[in-house]
Amino acid sequence: MGRLFGTNGVRGTINDELTVDMMLDLGRAIGSVLGPGKIAISTDSRMGGEMFKQSVISGLLSTGCDVVDIGPCPTPCLQFNTRELGCIGGVMITASHNPPEFNGIKVMGSDGIEVTREVESVIEDVYFSREFKVAPWDEIGTQYSDDLAIRRYIDGIKKHVDVGAIRKKAPKVVVDGANSVGALATPLLLRELGCKVITINSQMDGMFPGRNPEPTPENIVDLSKTVISVGADIGIAHDGDADRATFVDENGAILWGDQSFAIIARHVLWKKPDSTLVTPVSSGRLIEDIVKESNARVDWTKVGSVIVSHRVVEIGAELGGEENGGVFYPDHIAVRDGAMTAAQMIDIMVSNNSSLSGLVKSLPQYYSTKTKVPVPPDKKDALLETLLELTKDENRITMDGVKLTYAEGWILIRPSGTEPLWRCFAEAKTQEIADTLCERGVNLIRDAAAKT
Repeated sequence: MGRLFGTNGVRGTINDELTVDMMLDLGRAIGSVLGPGKIAISTDSRMGGEMFKQSVISGLLSTGCDVVDIGPCPTPCLQFNTRELGCIGGVMITASHNPPEFNGIKVMGSDGIEVTREVESVIEDVYFSREFKVAPWDEIGTQYSDDLAIRRYIDGIKKHVDVGAIRKKAPKVVVDGANSVGALATPLLLRELGCKVITINSQMDGMFPGRNPEPTPENIVDLSKTVISVGADIGIAHDGDADRATFVDENGAILWGDQSFAIIARHVLWKKPDSTLVTPVSSGRLIEDIVKESNARVDWTKVGSVIVSHRVVEIGAELGGEENGGVFYPDHIAVRDGAMTAAQMIDIMVSNNSSLSGLVKSLPQYYSTKTKVPVPPDKKDALLETLLELTKDENRITMDGVKLTYAEGWILIRPSGTEPLWRCFAEAKTQEIADTLCERGVNLIRDAAAKT
């Protein structure tokens, strides 16, 4: 019996690895474990989203759960509304940043946070054993719609920024919605904050004609060019379900995730003495530097937004974040949230009377490189043991994959939770050293694959 859930939910290729029958049974398993009660459901723009949503709804209703369909929206919007509507859980039909042939499912608890690994395991057990709850004919669930979810979500975000100050400054912003649900919330939010908003890739299209849904530097070149051409103050790019935001400064330079996270961390931690920040081992020394200067503490975790969310709540941390552009602001909701992150960044620019490039220049300077190495699926999990042997004499952290630390920087090599590949991250004081370290990490992965 294999696992269904990866780092962030269940994902697979549409009508191949991920089928209507599978999603029906996942709905039945989720309802059997979380129910009885009301469950919120939503989709992003991906192909098969409506088809899979109806399958999941049927499964949930059959177990006696009620379902509130809040329409297409960002994952953090579904999470916020799950909590605000008093639901026992939420289901998001999404494959986040994966290529267009993928779809998937994320499962939330009553607090809007993705359920724990333990709950995922129980759902898997029910799915594979097919021991589903079956409601009597007169106790099957009821389905209804709620069309105020995005309105509710935007109003929630606006409570955490200085709307008056932003309106006075009226920054010009370009939003790249990735042809998905980020385009339904972030442009509206920023216009209501008083920004002059220009959008690209804003039509919902599951073929993702504008760009790949992962907001990596090579995928958001058009955003960078647009920011320069229209003289914008900032560019914002979302992933497929808009739980992350990647930023472009007024000169077209693309920030890497640790930089945007560090800017927000400095702003939040300075306001709250003796704070704690939760972040995975994939974050770098820049975050450590910001935490130290703010007299705060770092709480390290394994990689995965689910792990970060639950740790933020568990220890009452003031902030969480990841190097991929995910920021967790628990005063709003302890999940990564692209629109909340966008609003925070603009709020910080205005309150500091600074350009985005100015905020970046004020940070300690590091350089990073990241890449991924395809690995045969049958070797993906076995690779770690070989890597541990190959690096046994080095200074390392093995909480999640292998993180090798050196005087000049560090390398993190770890398996993807969603694809048949290993990821390699490197950071150093110069780009050349970061590239060299990343190349060493890639070679280690390839050597381990050859020996596994």
